[in-house]
Amino acid sequence: MLSKFKLISGALAVSLILVGCQESSTDKDAKVGSKAAPSAPKAVDVGVVQITPQSIELTSELPGRTKSSLVAEIRPQVGGIIERRFFEEGQTVQTGDVLYEIDDSTYVSSVKQAQASLESAKASYTSTKQTYERYKTLRKRNNVSQQNLDDAKVAYLEALANQKKAEAALESSQIDLEHTQITSPISGRVGISEVTVGALVTAAQSTTLTTVRSLDPIYVDLSQTSVDQLRVRNLLLQDDVTIGSQKVSLTLEDDSTYPYAGQLKAREINVDELTGSVTLRAEFPNPDGLLLPGMFVRGKINDIDHSKALLVPQQGVSRDLKGKPIAFVVNAQNKIEKRVLTTERALGNQWLVVKGINAGDQVVVEGTAKIRAGSLVKAVQLQMDKQSGAMVAVNEATSTQPQGE
Repeated sequence: MLSKFKLISGALAVSLILVGCQESSTDKDAKVGSKAAPSAPKAVDVGVVQITPQSIELTSELPGRTKSSLVAEIRPQVGGIIERRFFEEGQTVQTGDVLYEIDDSTYVSSVKQAQASLESAKASYTSTKQTYERYKTLRKRNNVSQQNLDDAKVAYLEALANQKKAEAALESSQIDLEHTQITSPISGRVGISEVTVGALVTAAQSTTLTTVRSLDPIYVDLSQTSVDQLRVRNLLLQDDVTIGSQKVSLTLEDDSTYPYAGQLKAREINVDELTGSVTLRAEFPNPDGLLLPGMFVRGKINDIDHSKALLVPQQGVSRDLKGKPIAFVVNAQNKIEKRVLTTERALGNQWLVVKGINAGDQVVVEGTAKIRAGSLVKAVQLQMDKQSGAMVAVNEATSTQPQGE
């Protein structure tokens, strides 16, 4: 009985081992059968903007200061005591208006003396001329010697020279008398008087009596770095870039906009060695006298017109490890290409790109964190809203805007 039980137990153990082996083999086959073939990479949704050439005006904003178009420092040309002042400080004067009057008594006396000297010289000239003419007649009759005739001619010529000298002396004294009336050589606004009535002044003194400045039109001298000027010149070498209108607008010290537009007139041909900048001079109308010499302003110049500019939204441009600007572009195979860009300047929320982007390229502006060079993508066309600057789908009815980075 015991041996029979042992036999049955052994048979049961063998059966269990075989069942376990079959189950293990079945599980292994199931696992092998369930291993699927590698699936194709899934395309990533990205938002793109198609780059199209645009016609734009490029401007340069530069600091500057206002400057009078004409400046006259008033100084006396003769000496004397200031007797009268004919202007109110700060008023507008015209060319030829009398500003000061110097005591002219000594100059009137000098004119009278010069007139008397001229009359004496004229009398001497008349006498010697008559003598010379008479001696020429007598010489023909051989009634006087040649020596007498020569002496008479010398006296006549000397008297003629003395008369011209007296005329010049009279003219000089008359000019000095006129200079006792100190007039304005230009039209403009007269400044504060540095002298008062009763002051003694001298000819060509270093101290000015006052200053007259012409304020309409008025100049604005703007400073542009030599580096920026080189960038402008390099842009002008491109086929689709031309010189702009050169019109200038001004922003004043209180951030208000000056109501009149100006025009660029000249560029300095010399670079300041201390500042590395070049002076650009613009001319502005100033009928209201709002601009005064020495004011700090900011000028915006339309210096370049670009007929086929390529503008890329700033959110589509990033930097690589070397700090170079890069962009991701979707090619014809819906794969990502990494482009290194050359940017010229920022225009609002866009970059002006001069190298690295071509017309018609689709630049990724949303979803860049999910892609790299060679990634397969599904492009959703976006466009920039002109009012808000936000990116919106070109056709929101059939496209869903992808999530940002």
